[in-house]
Amino acid sequence: MRAVVLEQFGGPLALSEITTPVAGPSELLVRIRASGVNRLDTRIRAGEAAHAQNLLPAVLGLDLAGVVAEVGADVTGFAPGDEVYGLTGGVGALQGSLAEYAAVDARLVAHKPTSLSMREAAALPLVFITAWVGLVDRARVRGGQQVLVHGGAGGVGQAAIQLARDRGAEVFATGSPRSLAAIERLGATAIDYTTTSVEEYVARYTAGEGFDVIVDTVGGETLDTAFTAVRTHTGHVVSTLGWGTHGTHGTHSLAPLSLRGASYSGIFTLLPMLTGRGRTHHGEILRQAAALADAGALKPVLDPRRFTLSTATDAHRAVESGAPAGRIVIDVTG
Repeated sequence: MRAVVLEQFGGPLALSEITTPVAGPSELLVRIRASGVNRLDTRIRAGEAAHAQNLLPAVLGLDLAGVVAEVGADVTGFAPGDEVYGLTGGVGALQGSLAEYAAVDARLVAHKPTSLSMREAAALPLVFITAWVGLVDRARVRGGQQVLVHGGAGGVGQAAIQLARDRGAEVFATGSPRSLAAIERLGATAIDYTTTSVEEYVARYTAGEGFDVIVDTVGGETLDTAFTAVRTHTGHVVSTLGWGTHGTHGTHSLAPLSLRGASYSGIFTLLPMLTGRGRTHHGEILRQAAALADAGALKPVLDPRRFTLSTATDAHRAVESGAPAGRIVIDVTG
């Protein structure tokens, strides 16, 4: 089969011919139609994501959508021809989705939302699972709460806005001037972080009380400001980038959070993939995502540009540019 292979960190992505995998007893062999591209994919390629534990040479690609070609002997609930999607590989020793086929743990996938295209479905798994773990599993978001999403126009930010709104929360999201309209279209109140201070938007939207839940997808100083903007006693901050200031392995002061009696949760979405523990929950979350999508409450915004396995490097560059018009997706097979 054709696959895009990374031989060394920082090196090029090479289109190669490799052996087509077969489904193990607990696996599905999926013919991949589309592969979502995340910022993490580009960091892995550059050698800037040691926590992903990639073993080289590797086929990258975290998210996929495709059609079941074979079903392992121990797998139930799936049949050849089923359309599925999931966060299935591209880390550790797990083959990624930049290939025509992948043998994937059946626990990590769910049936594709019928209302979404393969491309749209491939854009959802990592970002939606991350948003769900933060908002539902950790923060227990509920109706009547005020939720602030830092980086509302990004992949996780888009998913978090839609998920929080579906659960009855009033949602606000920060962004740059060019992203404010996109945030508003998702149903959140957009906050221009370049012109509005933390003190100003906390006073304006929460009467100085702070937000019930803050979702940080930016890290660095933005996470530090979240600790000062969360509600006293009951507030909860969740972050996807809590390991260091400005992307390094620096430290964050927990004093502002502690003085509020508020709480914090870090999100490491890759953990079940790397350890094998908790994979069933990922499949359950994707079933919830499919239900939301088919109810009209969840839809990813895609960048209109089209990429293939042959132009996978260009897709990575589009993500690295920091200015895509939506989620970048690679068309793998027709």
